[in-house]
Amino acid sequence: MLNYIIWDAEPEVFSWSSVPRWYGIFWAIGIFLSIFVATYIFKIEKRPDKEIDKLTLFLIVGTLVGARLGHILFYEPLHYLQHPIEILPVSLTPSFHFTGLAGLASHGGGIGLIMAAFIFARRKKMDFLWLLDRIAVVVPLCGAFIRLGNLMNSEMIGIPTNMPWAFVFTHIDNIPRHPAQLYKAIYCGLIFGLVFHLWRRKRNKWGDGVLFGIMISILFSFRFLDEYFKENQEAFENSMLLNMGQILSIPFILLGLLIIVVQVNKPAHR
Repeated sequence: MLNYIIWDAEPEVFSWSSVPRWYGIFWAIGIFLSIFVATYIFKIEKRPDKEIDKLTLFLIVGTLVGARLGHILFYEPLHYLQHPIEILPVSLTPSFHFTGLAGLASHGGGIGLIMAAFIFARRKKMDFLWLLDRIAVVVPLCGAFIRLGNLMNSEMIGIPTNMPWAFVFTHIDNIPRHPAQLYKAIYCGLIFGLVFHLWRRKRNKWGDGVLFGIMISILFSFRFLDEYFKENQEAFENSMLLNMGQILSIPFILLGLLIIVVQVNKPAHR
């Protein structure tokens, strides 16, 4: 046991209050840093700063609604058919209480983000793929901090392992496990660095959408692999050849590759 990392972090920031929680704090940090980077990008590309505020609101709402609906549809549809009130951030088990940012599926969040970006681009008469390329830079940055929030919650835990960097999540059990949340935070951070570098070097050389295609194909390829180190989210996945996270990752990977192939040799939007 002494060879492993003992993880007993409390999800609440203060022991005397259920709010704020570290998960929400890391969400806020991720959003703040994403706004900071997006503002820099829009400044370099001579876009008005005021677009950032409206775009941020669209993307946050789209991501949260998509992530919530994704969890409901992909993981627990029968439960929410029987308890429709719990579609809202509340739970009736064991008694009525607010759940906050819980029950979110990243694949649904991805769909919601794309739809929100599409609506925003239409309203502002912007090129949709151009906008997706700029969003692609900050998505993995925000994702890295969300995964750190998962780590603070001791959720999305990994499968048992004897590797020396294994975490023992004492709020769950005393079994050394892969820190799957930390793996995700690390590869999200690396993808952010890569896409930001490519934006600086290649944005005027590749067709619109290529940066977005690179981001989602790499991100969800890592997500597909990372699922092998993580406990299944729901019991029904235990009998499946690929779990739900892997199945939902495949369309994103294929979409990203398709965009790259179709757009890479087209002229970039100016």
